[in-house]
Amino acid sequence: MCSEIVIEVISKETVTPSSSSLHHLRTSNLSIFDHLLPDLYVPLLFFYPNNSITDHQINIVDHLHSMITKRSKLLKTSLSKTLSRFYPFVGKIFSHNNILSICCNDNGAAFIETRVNCPISKVMEKHNFGILSQLLPNDLQSTFESTGYLLLVQANFFECGGLAIGITISHKIADGFTLGTFIRSWAAMCLGSDVVALPATEFCVPASLYPQQDLFINSLSTSREYVNSEACVNKRFVFDASNIVRLKSKATSATVPNPTRVEVVTALLWKCAIEASRSNLSFTRPAMLFLAANMRKVLKHPNLMGNLVGHVFAAKTQEGDATLQSLVAIIRKSIEEFKVKYGEGVSGDAICQNFIEHGDLMDNNDINNYICSSWCRFGFYEANFGWGKPSWVTFPGMKIKNTIVLIDTKDGEGMEAFLSLKEEDMAVIETNKELLAYASLNPTVI
Repeated sequence: MCSEIVIEVISKETVTPSSSSLHHLRTSNLSIFDHLLPDLYVPLLFFYPNNSITDHQINIVDHLHSMITKRSKLLKTSLSKTLSRFYPFVGKIFSHNNILSICCNDNGAAFIETRVNCPISKVMEKHNFGILSQLLPNDLQSTFESTGYLLLVQANFFECGGLAIGITISHKIADGFTLGTFIRSWAAMCLGSDVVALPATEFCVPASLYPQQDLFINSLSTSREYVNSEACVNKRFVFDASNIVRLKSKATSATVPNPTRVEVVTALLWKCAIEASRSNLSFTRPAMLFLAANMRKVLKHPNLMGNLVGHVFAAKTQEGDATLQSLVAIIRKSIEEFKVKYGEGVSGDAICQNFIEHGDLMDNNDINNYICSSWCRFGFYEANFGWGKPSWVTFPGMKIKNTIVLIDTKDGEGMEAFLSLKEEDMAVIETNKELLAYASLNPTVI
């Protein structure tokens, strides 16, 4: 499949904001949340099959070329206007006295346009990491220093007129909530709506509420290696809505009578990972699950931009506890304790301590550590740029060991789960009968 698909870069340019950043906003400090997150790029892909022209028109080269030119121009023009609202996205990161900030100098965002020599349906048949990664504007292991951009976009036009938009953004300035807000705002701007304006405070407030800490804490946090680059493989499992209902029923207990879909899917995948490790090691190693938590609701700041990510620790140490119901109960208890702990506010010191504890546990080679991040309910499928909502929004995958990423399916009730594990553990999981009773391994998208 890879040898048959050619993705040709047609143009590369920098899109700058339509209006310059205000003078008093030229420097945007990063919060302690931003500072503590790793320097890597968060990727997403949006697929838009072409439903606007007939099969006969597809063969008319001039018509297709005109449509592509028009859509490309519209994407760039609306992106330029949107970047005026999201001004930190077009700046440059710099450090002064160990404090990270963004120089909002209108440096711009990268915009790459490509042509793909096949219909979009061919790429949408299966989730193929090798192909999907080529639809992104940069390698996911890149750093800001190597790309020179905080935000990069790649518009991939297929021979049928279909479009796949690949977006990567530095995790230093955005989490899933912020990325979802930006994409919906860009799409609305593309449709001619001006209701997407954000108060400047939504970017400025986090650094004032949660400033970066002193030199000692900064040195400690930035030296920590949060991203484990050990060799691993990626797999995609899809849970449809009906199977999630069945899974909820199985996971229900007196302790948790109303489990959420994220809780039950996470618990099942965690259970399967524990079993795979035990199968390969011939003994049960203690396991720790880290849930990436959107802290906006907990901290009662629902609209702040940037990063507001904390870590919920869910411990599992006894082999006998590894039932679906018990793991759901552990996850629920951990989340409730997290809400109580931080519900009345949080200091920068407490945030640092949360990340330090996370790092200490990640460094413990006697524990299997798993990280789960849910991108559900961030509204990615609302991104209508003028040619309908996307048929598929997907996460291309990241080779970070023992990572689970969850994202909505198009109906908003199902879920795609992306696992990144050691090859030997993945080989066991992808044949797990309990998992396959509720999820399909990389089913076709169309």
